[in-house]
Amino acid sequence: MTLDVMFAVLFGALLHACWNALISGSTDRTLDTVLVVAGAAVIAACALPFAPLPAPASWPFLIASGVIHVVYFILVAQSYRHGELSFAYPIMRGSAPVISAIAAALLLAESPSAGGWLGVLLISGGVMLLAADSWRNGAFQGRAALFALATAAIIVVYTLVDGIGARLSQQAAAYTGWVFVLTAVPLVALFLVRSGRATRGYFKLHWRRGLIGGGCTLGSYGLALWAMTQAPIALVAALRETSVIFGALIAAALLGERLSRVRWAAIIVVTAGAVVIKIVQ
Repeated sequence: MTLDVMFAVLFGALLHACWNALISGSTDRTLDTVLVVAGAAVIAACALPFAPLPAPASWPFLIASGVIHVVYFILVAQSYRHGELSFAYPIMRGSAPVISAIAAALLLAESPSAGGWLGVLLISGGVMLLAADSWRNGAFQGRAALFALATAAIIVVYTLVDGIGARLSQQAAAYTGWVFVLTAVPLVALFLVRSGRATRGYFKLHWRRGLIGGGCTLGSYGLALWAMTQAPIALVAALRETSVIFGALIAAALLGERLSRVRWAAIIVVTAGAVVIKIVQ
């Protein structure tokens, strides 16, 4: 993995942590999730007329991704509805990289080297250590854990679908934009049908938050998909989970959540995994 790809993924990870912290710290996490997706779609829709269409071979993956991401964002909202950012976020992000790496090896014949596997395992292990610390402190939140694990399963699916789709599209940026448009349309429509007045009122009041969060999630995923066209999917997926470290720091600095010694140790382990991936690949 080249240095420019690595820095792109790390910056995308920071953006990912920012929009998750934005949702976790809001008063209505479900509507804020929908708002962020809508914000990303609005930004993408403004840019797409000036971008080339993704190659037709990628269109089935685009459609599938839109459906998968609707489920993903609903699960994200439920995870934060029932648990803190520093608890739910590590579980949903930490268990996904190893499964993604195994799936990529089995389905795409794209397996990291022994050193690459070590980096993936270090990152996943450090991330899960953050969740284990919550268990140790008696702060384990069962419903949040279930939703976070379900989210992790969806992350594995969309990582593989979009990793292939972005490569076939030959236009990673345009592919990303269409993913968010195809996600936002059914997701927003669902909430307008279910609670139209509340949804419209929330959007009108908090539209700036939606554009900021939408810009973060659009940029984060666009950088990740571009990186997957330049480096193995498994390594990009693992390195992207350094977002958990950014999330823990944001949770401590802005949301008042405490960072214990175990959580600091987890940060060191994840950082070591990122360094290993850079050295061996």
